[in-house]
Amino acid sequence: MKVVAEGSGGKIANAIIIPMIAVVVLAVACVCGLMIWSSQISDESAENSQRKLLNGALKLKLDQMARQQVGTVVWDQAYFNTVGEELDHAWLYNNIGHWLKSTYGFSRALIVDRDREPVFIYDEKLNRDWMTPEIQNQLSTAIARTRAHYITSFQRTPSGLYRFKQDQTNDGRILAETGLVRMGSHVYFFSAAAITQEVHTITAVRRPPAVLVSFDKLDSEALAKIANISGLADLRLTENAGLLPRLATVELRSPKGVVIGNLQWRPNKPGTDMLGRVAPVLLILALAIVGLTIGVIDFTRQTTRRLASSQAQAVHTASHDSLSGLPNREQFSTLLSEALKKTQDEAVGSAIVYIDLDRFKDINDTLGHAAGDEVIRAVAGRLKAIAPKTGGIARISGDEFAMLLADCENQQSVEQILTRVQDQMVRPIRIDNNELFVSLSMGAALAPRDGTDPGELLRKADIALYDAKENGRGRWSFFDNSMQETVQTKDKMSRELRRAIDNDALDVAYQPQCDASANEVIAVEALARWTHPEMGSISPSSFIPLAEETGLINDLGQWILRRACRDAHRWPDLLVSVNVSPTQFKHPRFVEMILETLDDFNLAPNRLEIEVTESVFAGQHMTILNSMKRLQDRGVKIALDDFGSGYSSLSYLRKFPFDTLKIDRDFISDMDDSLEAEAILTSIIQLGQALGMTIVAEGIEARHQIGFLAENGCHRMQGFYISRPLADEALAEFLDDRAMKQAMAVAANEEQQPSLPLKLAKG
Repeated sequence: MKVVAEGSGGKIANAIIIPMIAVVVLAVACVCGLMIWSSQISDESAENSQRKLLNGALKLKLDQMARQQVGTVVWDQAYFNTVGEELDHAWLYNNIGHWLKSTYGFSRALIVDRDREPVFIYDEKLNRDWMTPEIQNQLSTAIARTRAHYITSFQRTPSGLYRFKQDQTNDGRILAETGLVRMGSHVYFFSAAAITQEVHTITAVRRPPAVLVSFDKLDSEALAKIANISGLADLRLTENAGLLPRLATVELRSPKGVVIGNLQWRPNKPGTDMLGRVAPVLLILALAIVGLTIGVIDFTRQTTRRLASSQAQAVHTASHDSLSGLPNREQFSTLLSEALKKTQDEAVGSAIVYIDLDRFKDINDTLGHAAGDEVIRAVAGRLKAIAPKTGGIARISGDEFAMLLADCENQQSVEQILTRVQDQMVRPIRIDNNELFVSLSMGAALAPRDGTDPGELLRKADIALYDAKENGRGRWSFFDNSMQETVQTKDKMSRELRRAIDNDALDVAYQPQCDASANEVIAVEALARWTHPEMGSISPSSFIPLAEETGLINDLGQWILRRACRDAHRWPDLLVSVNVSPTQFKHPRFVEMILETLDDFNLAPNRLEIEVTESVFAGQHMTILNSMKRLQDRGVKIALDDFGSGYSSLSYLRKFPFDTLKIDRDFISDMDDSLEAEAILTSIIQLGQALGMTIVAEGIEARHQIGFLAENGCHRMQGFYISRPLADEALAEFLDDRAMKQAMAVAANEEQQPSLPLKLAKG
């Protein structure tokens, strides 16, 4: 097999070497192209970053000019010296034009009055001819925006006057417009700001302000500062960007959007620099193709071997269970088909054994799925250790295994192996700090006795497994035809139950509950009844577990609830108690279905009591607790039924908000036999009272039991001594009978009353 694999690997290698060389050459070409493209992208990105830095430096310069103007434009003297009819030009020259020049180096200044006319022109060289109509046109937009900013900074007061907005400051930058203009052969920075008072007064009219425009030449000194801030090399100002095409360019525009100059510099080219360094590497890479070809041959052979190994692993994974490491259902079916073929050809016997972990769901619910996985692995290991070499063991599903016993002589030889399986499970399984004792139920079918078809044998082994679980668990059963009849009967009953629910062919009986102190019926418990036209009366102990097993319990429970809510209107003073399965409680819409049913029949929620058994504690605690609280918030009462028959955990009583505690009937029947039973019964009543619960005793069959329970604080009584479950019509008659009420009073006072047994007999 290994030689064949290596030969096949060599052929595969030879078949792909030439294409791989072509791929490598193409890849190198692509890499070269990608490097060139990447270098261009990198150069463009670097140039864009430098352009952003330059624009930022220009903006920084303009913002600085606006800030430097603040002391001049926000000044009462400047304001009052620019609003009169005749201006003091000497004052303006000394305190504005000359001061800005000497302090900040602004070479020119212009003041435009409220009528947009130039009223003061300053030039460091005393040249006033620079203010031309063209320059006024360039500045008109900035001046107009400055005036608009100033006017909109006033708000109208309730008196109709105007005042400067409170959230504005006297900072000239708020009212400044900045930009660049060309004057002759030079470009200037400018900042236009409204001349305002230091403290604004209330005015009747919003008047436009005079505007001061300051200018600073973009000369070589300014260029050097900007280049230093932005980190650009050889920054220069040109009129025509096309003169030096290899340089990067930023256009300078006037407020009108006209290009008035260009700033150009020698950009960084990191991509080009990198490409120059990488080029030798690319050459070496091309030469490495020859060496790579040799390496590819060996690599391909190794890859082929690994591929063959991976394929074998994939085949194993597809045919085995990942958790237990055992063969899965598909692989087991293959083994079974081969064994049955041998059974037919060689006339030897085989057996199929289905194995199921008893109450495995409880392990998952209490210890978590991780612990459940550990149990599966431990059980799989023990089963694998004792599985015959001529057979096999497989994991079929969650907690279900299947064992194939080939070449088995008879049923006795199979039982010997099953005994060994049970012996393996005597030892506990240790998980963390827990010791788990796990039992197995097993069902076996023999070939050829029970057939030779794989599917048929699997079905019969499953039927035998079901029989083992039904008859006590922790045991095994061999298939016989009576089991199949039982399964068929159960299947028929399941279909008939489904039909009975759909066709409203069930009924409800109501068992009264009396008030121990008031001697009257205050509640009834709704109990399902089913009378089939062919099978006759079917006990609830038969069809309710069947409904649980077949998934009909939600529909059955909903049917009983709706019937009870409908009938409850006949007895407006009674509480109606309805039993609910834990399976129903875990339904995602359980609470909504209860409340919708109450709304459908217009029944007050406080007249409904939901009874659950202690098995509701197993798993999903928070889900059940939330459902209970939601129902109780709407007024529905929750009763714990058959207390003492299951978990009887005090922590659950404290955690789950039960309104009612129903004592299991076994405690009532045992009170006649021992004082210990009476003491336990008294303790249960006191426990329920301490938790604020209503106490109900069921299974009352004697007069003295009522007296004892009433004396010890039991609130409600239920049992055959009071009344058997009654149909709705019989219950109405029972409630109307005064003799019943008198009989209850006599029973509570432990007096003789002959009419009570007569009434009960009639009921």
